[in-house]
Amino acid sequence: MKIEAPLVAGKLLRRYQRFLADVALDEGSTVTAHTPNTGSMMQCAVPGYRVLLSRSENPRRKLPFTLERIKVNGFWVDIHTHRANDVVEEGLRQSLIRGFSGFALRREFPYGDSRFDFLLHREQERILLEVKNVTLMYGEGSACFPDAVTLRGQKHIRALRKALDEGYRSILFFLVQRGEALSFRPADHIDGEYGQLLRQAVQAGVEVLAYKTVVTEDETTIAAPLPIFLEAGTGIQDRFIR
Repeated sequence: MKIEAPLVAGKLLRRYQRFLADVALDEGSTVTAHTPNTGSMMQCAVPGYRVLLSRSENPRRKLPFTLERIKVNGFWVDIHTHRANDVVEEGLRQSLIRGFSGFALRREFPYGDSRFDFLLHREQERILLEVKNVTLMYGEGSACFPDAVTLRGQKHIRALRKALDEGYRSILFFLVQRGEALSFRPADHIDGEYGQLLRQAVQAGVEVLAYKTVVTEDETTIAAPLPIFLEAGTGIQDRFIR
C-alpha cells in the first residue's frame, strides 16, 4: 500500500492527548500533527526519533499534517492504524496471504453489536476477519499485542468466538509492523485479560494469523507469516493457515 502524498521528514518532540504529536521538521519549523493511533505507541512515540509526516491540502482540516512513520531500531514503523486494513486487503487480493484465493471481500461487516474489518465469503463458507496493527516488541524478536489495555479488543475476541456457533470461521489477523520481529505473542504483561481470552478463543476454534510487513518511506507491504507463541515457553505455535 503506497502513500501517494509527499512525505515530510522531521524529529518527534512529543506525543500527547493520544491524537497529537509535536514534530520539528528538517526545514526548521515545528508543527503539530494528527496521530492516527489510539494505542500507547510504547517504544515508538519516543522523543528524538525520526518521523515522516503527510500533509493534506484540505483547507477544512485543523491539522494539515498526519504522523505516518516512526523509525525504530533502524526500521520504519507504520503507525497509521487505519491503513492496516488497506494493507491486508491488498495482501488478500494479491494472494500474499495464503489460503484465501477465490473469496469475495466485504469491508466493515456488522455482526451483533460489533463490526469486523472483513467478511470473506465463497459459496457457503463465511469468514470473519479482524485486523490488529502491531507496533510493540517483547524482548528480542517477539512482536506482541496490545500495547495498552483494550476493552474493544477483548470484545472482538468474544464476538469472534460467538460467531463460531453460527457457522462462521473466525480469524484474528495481527499485522506486525516491526521489521526486527521473528515471532508473535500476546502481550500478557500489558493486558492479561486479552491474552487469556485469546487462548480460550483459540481452544474453541478461533484462528490466529500473524504476518510481518516491509515498510519503506512510502509503502507498506505484506511480507511473510510469523510463528505464533500463545503462551511463553510452551511452544504453542501457529497451526493455522500457512
